[in-house]
Amino acid sequence: MRRLAHTEFSILELAPVRTDHSIQDALNHALALAQHAEKLKFRRLWLAEHHNMSGIASSATSVLMGYLLANTQHLTIGSGGVMLPNHAPLVVAEQFGTLATLYPHRVELGLGRAPGTDAYTMRALRRGHQESEDQFPQDVLEILQYFKAPEANQRIIATPGQSTHVPVWLLGSSLFSAQLAARLGLPYSFASHFAPRMLGQAIQLYRDNFQPSEYLSQPYVSMGVPTIIAKTDEEAQYLATTPYQRILNMLRGTRGHLPKPVKSMDGRWSLSEQRAVQDFYALAQIGSVDTVRQGLQKLLEQYAVDELIFTCDIYDTEQRLDNFSALSDMK
Repeated sequence: MRRLAHTEFSILELAPVRTDHSIQDALNHALALAQHAEKLKFRRLWLAEHHNMSGIASSATSVLMGYLLANTQHLTIGSGGVMLPNHAPLVVAEQFGTLATLYPHRVELGLGRAPGTDAYTMRALRRGHQESEDQFPQDVLEILQYFKAPEANQRIIATPGQSTHVPVWLLGSSLFSAQLAARLGLPYSFASHFAPRMLGQAIQLYRDNFQPSEYLSQPYVSMGVPTIIAKTDEEAQYLATTPYQRILNMLRGTRGHLPKPVKSMDGRWSLSEQRAVQDFYALAQIGSVDTVRQGLQKLLEQYAVDELIFTCDIYDTEQRLDNFSALSDMK
C-alpha cells in the first residue's frame, strides 16, 4: 500500500488574483510560493495556462516560468499545462528549449489539448492557424522530436530546443490523453482538482496500456488534489467558502477575482448549484492537519498514484503558504 512518505508532493499554481489585490500582487505571490516550495522540498511547481480570466494571472505561462526560475535555485518548474492547440509546436519548443538552456534540468513541459478558455478567446488565440484538438497527437510528436538530437536531413531545427531533452508530460481530464500518454510512454497527470469523475478509469487505462519508451520504463501518474488546511475543521470549512464561491461564479459564467471567505454559503447557492460545486471539488481535502492527512492516505489507498499535485485557493496569502507547510510536514 502506498504511503504519504513514499509519494512525491508537488504544487499547481494558477497565480490567482484576489479581490482587492492587483495582478502584480498575484505574480509576486507566485514567486513567494515557488521560493517557499523550494525550501520545503516539493518535487515540482507547475503553472497553468488560462486566458480571458480576470482571476488567473498565469496566461503567459513560459514568461512567468522564467521569472520563477530566475529567482529560485533548485526547484523544478513546469507547465501544467501549456494548451498545445493554442500554439505552434515549434514556438513551444523554442520557448521551453530557451528556458531549459538557461536553467538546465529544472524545466518541464506539461501539455493539454483543451483550449483553456472560452470559444471566443480560443478563436483570438488561434487567429491565423487552424489547430484543433484532433491535431494534438501529431503536435506532441513534433515537440518531442524538437527536443531530441536532430535527425539526418531534419529541415526545421528548434534553436534553442534541439537536444535539450525537456521532459514532457501529458495532462488530461478524460481518457484521450491517458491513452496517448500510455502509447508514447510519457508521464501522465490527471486534472482531478477540477474534473475528478473519470480519474480511476483514466489511471487504469494508462497503466494497462503503457508502453515503455526512451522516456519512461514504467507508468508514472500524478493526480490533482485541492487542499484547504487550517487549525480546525471548522476554520478550514470557513476558508473553503473562497473556492466554493469561485466555482459557483464559474458555473454561472461570472468569473472574477478570488473572493474573500464568508461565514456561510447559505442563501448564496441553490441546492443544484451546491451539488455541482461539490462534484467539481469532490476530491478536495478540507480540514485540520489530521483530517487532511487521513483523507490523502485514503486517496492513495484507492488510486496508488506516484505523485500528488496540490492546489490551494485560500484567500489570505500567508495562510496559503501555511497550507503547503502543513502538507510538507505530512511526508
